[in-house]
Formats: sequence, structure tokens, C-alpha cells
Amino acid sequence: MFKKIMVPVDLAHLDALKKSLNVAGDLARHYDAALCYVGVTTSQPGAVARTPEEYGKKLEAFARSHSPDNGQAPCTRVYISHDPVADLDDILVKAVGDVGADLVVMATHLPKHLDAIMPANGSKVAAHTAASVFLVRPGAG
Repeated sequence: MFKKIMVPVDLAHLDALKKSLNVAGDLARHYDAALCYVGVTTSQPGAVARTPEEYGKKLEAFARSHSPDNGQAPCTRVYISHDPVADLDDILVKAVGDVGADLVVMATHLPKHLDAIMPANGSKVAAHTAASVFLVRPGAG
């Protein structure tokens, strides 16, 4: 059913992504699908990496260590932005097409009143791509 699963990853907040990473791995095993981990960074030194190249290497290492053993090699994609928070929705929409994803598995937050003004990133990905979007709420599991 699914061939390529895109998983947005923030290397600075991996603990918050644990549940969505587990779901993505389970789905990749179930459907024998390839995973593609997507990260967004700046060209300036940050908490995770000093350069986009270093960030890319860290994302590749992460992908190798977190991908299910289903015979599908993971891919990674790094996007550079001057303001990752402001650009994230548009970058994720572009990434879906770039990697050929037919499913996006991503962490989300619990609904809040601000969602009426600033909806969760998954809303735009679902509205502007043909990919299915699986939003994983935080919590046990």
C-alpha cells in the first residue's frame, strides 16, 4: 500500500519524536516501505551542528540507526532555511514531492486554541500534497 514514508525529524528534540518514530518504523516493516528522514536546519551554527553538512551527517547516522531492518535503505534529505520555524510547512510540502512520499508520519501536539490561527504543520501537508498524513500525538506508547 505505501512505498515511501517521509518522517520529519528535529534532531534537537528526538525525545518528543519517539512515538512517531516508532510508528513510522512499524509501518515501514508492515508495508515493506522505505523511510526517508527529513530535517531542516539553518546555515548558521546551531545546537545540533555547526554547518548544514555536519547536520546532514548526523541525520544520516540517525537514519541508519533508527530504520527498521526490512531490506529498504533509508534516505535523508536536509533543507536549509534562514527561519526553519516560519518555513517548515512549505519545506515539508516541497519535501513530499522531492522524496516521492506517499505517506508522511509526523509528531503533533495536543489541540490548542491557537490552532485556529496557527494550525499544526500536518494540516498544510495534508491540504497541499497527495500523500496520506499520519499525525502521532504525544504520550505513552
